[in-house]
Amino acid sequence: MRRRRLRLGVYADEQGLAWVMGLVEDAVGSRTARIVDGTVAHTADDSLDFLAEQWATEHPDQSPGSRQPVELVFHLGCSLRTWRAVRKAVLTALCPQGSAPHTCRVPWTVG
Repeated sequence: MRRRRLRLGVYADEQGLAWVMGLVEDAVGSRTARIVDGTVAHTADDSLDFLAEQWATEHPDQSPGSRQPVELVFHLGCSLRTWRAVRKAVLTALCPQGSAPHTCRVPWTVG
């Protein structure tokens, strides 16, 4: 199996971060893949600031609380086909309403 990377940017508090990490673990665990390693990095640059802006737009009357832009990087041991299935499952779980206008539980981006 080859090592493949899944990179997500999220705007989340600790609870939202745990939820996203659980989605990834569930997607990986239900397939012939394994998480080799992973990192969580609170970004110091402004590359994910648009996620905070998305939160403010979608939740105009709510405080962001302890939400911060965070980059999650998972290295998976799996085939390309399995990596694609894991990625699709994670994206579907993050955004179950599809492309219709809606509010995401956790604003996110994939890299």
